[in-house]
Amino acid sequence: MSAPDSRSAQRPGPDAVLSAIAGYARNFTVESELAYDTARYCLMDTLACGFQALKYPACRKLLGPVVPGAVMVGGARVPGTSFELDPVQAAFNIGAMIRWLDFNDTWLAAEWGHPSDNLGGILAVADYLARNAVMSGKTPPSVREVLTAMIKAHEIQGVLALENSFNRVGLDHVLLVRVASTAVVASMLGASLEQVVNAVSNAWIDGGALRTYRHAPNTGSRKSWAAGDATSRAVRHALIALSGEMGYPSALSAKTWGFYDVLFKGRAFSLPQPFGSYVMENVLFKISYPAEFHAQTAVEAAMTLHPQVRDRLADIERILIETQEPGVRFIDKTGPLANPADRDHCLQYMVAVPLIFGRLSAADYEDALAADARIDALRAKMQVRENPTFTQEYYAPDKRYIGNAVQVFFRDGSHSARVQVDVPIGHRKRRAEGMPLLVGKFTASVDAHFGAKQAERIKALFARLAQLDALPVNELMAALVTNGSAA
Repeated sequence: MSAPDSRSAQRPGPDAVLSAIAGYARNFTVESELAYDTARYCLMDTLACGFQALKYPACRKLLGPVVPGAVMVGGARVPGTSFELDPVQAAFNIGAMIRWLDFNDTWLAAEWGHPSDNLGGILAVADYLARNAVMSGKTPPSVREVLTAMIKAHEIQGVLALENSFNRVGLDHVLLVRVASTAVVASMLGASLEQVVNAVSNAWIDGGALRTYRHAPNTGSRKSWAAGDATSRAVRHALIALSGEMGYPSALSAKTWGFYDVLFKGRAFSLPQPFGSYVMENVLFKISYPAEFHAQTAVEAAMTLHPQVRDRLADIERILIETQEPGVRFIDKTGPLANPADRDHCLQYMVAVPLIFGRLSAADYEDALAADARIDALRAKMQVRENPTFTQEYYAPDKRYIGNAVQVFFRDGSHSARVQVDVPIGHRKRRAEGMPLLVGKFTASVDAHFGAKQAERIKALFARLAQLDALPVNELMAALVTNGSAA
């Protein structure tokens, strides 16, 4: 639509993008069983990431009420903990847990991001609604409804990311988490179409977080809780809209003051396809390694090379890494690495560790292992280059590959094989190989966090998928808390 005249006080109709998001979130019926099947795996994977994150004090210190003692009996629960909070703060808790280790699902296009970040708001609101329904003698929402909300949030975030690059204007991808979560949780809360539009307009008006915390020399732990902040703010926007708070129909297109002119260099968003269930069906899972996704196949290549180089580390002359253009732009990093957040977004670090040790775990980003001088010695010998074919296949809609190749050259003139991996195990083209490993990731995370009897109950719930879909959300959440709170 054309931008309205900024001199006129005539209030325009809502921007087409706002209407498309709101109409899809509120009224679209998901019919794809492939999307539902994938969403069940996504729920398992996302919870697994949160349980693993609870091992880390840096994550745990941010959880709970924002003000000590400000709990909400009968509120939304935080899986793996005993916290009962208002849904806004519960969304922050769950979202921060999910994202902390950079191990949850990924979507790569013109913009990248992690669509399961939205589960923070979805799960918090679903539990809040379920517990209120039980207290009122009504039917609580089921897990199937959570899966539907996940599919829709994935779709909104992912389709917006297909051709709109927010990182190229310096904005962080968690902006799309805030927008997607706002639309979906407002719909879950019973908002009218107008109220969803109002809520989403306010989500865009918030602008976007700067990417400062993802890049040297300022890389830091905010990148691990930024999604929690985004999805919790979405719940706030939804609740405000339900109270009757107004929206801003040309929040995107308003001349001079709208999102396009202020933050997107005057360009309107491109929506290359209608919202459906494409994103959930094609989402990328991080199964093997807690590593930034552009490096997943590089880590796999380095793991393949480990047996060939582990006894010849001192003889290495150089290491060539070929990657896609976003990999060069985002995670090609030299010089000192200040903290775990710096290391898990450094392509060279994520290749060096598996070459040396034959593994890459979340613990390998901590200071203790990073002090091993061999890691920086190998990093100094690495050359990172863009492979144009990898870039082309990265953006191709029918491929969405994330290719990397690694080759090691030795001082005596010999060299290793050039190991190329086009798609990681979590890619749709490797679903059959990846899903058993994803289930293993989930069961291992549950076993490590919960007592034996509770762990068996949780695993049994997820082993019976038809029954899981019909399970009231409050009963699922009751199974996941650590203090045996009643549903």
